[in-house]
Amino acid sequence: MIIRRMKPEDAAEAAQIEKEVFSIPWSEKSFRDAVLNNGNIYVAAEENDKIVGYAGAWGVFGEADITNVCVAPEYRRRGIAEKMLQFLIKEARKKEINIFFLEVRESNLAAIALYEKMGFQQIGIRKNFYERPVENGKVMSLTF
Repeated sequence: MIIRRMKPEDAAEAAQIEKEVFSIPWSEKSFRDAVLNNGNIYVAAEENDKIVGYAGAWGVFGEADITNVCVAPEYRRRGIAEKMLQFLIKEARKKEINIFFLEVRESNLAAIALYEKMGFQQIGIRKNFYERPVENGKVMSLTF
């Protein structure tokens, strides 16, 4: 398993995983545009020349919003999300990012447990933040 910076040519595979996992998936173009934006940091997990996960953050003025963390269902429970987040945070810290924010579905207990393990703390709730199905989002942050 290799964790590395995402490349524009990874966008199609990321979008395919996104379609499998999310009810409102990002498009291939959305991933490509996000990767090409210099303020953003996107990472990919690769196994046998195949993208099996990705994570991304949009950074500005010392802050970053983690927008995506996803692992293909057949590759879950192997610590891939944690490794991607560690790499993502390390890369963001090189850009002097000192605080990270994210939203997570209240029902996504596995993700919440991972974020808490990594030091994120809940700082709020966004009512009806998610669609399909409608659900609140927990707002979490990590500060260095």
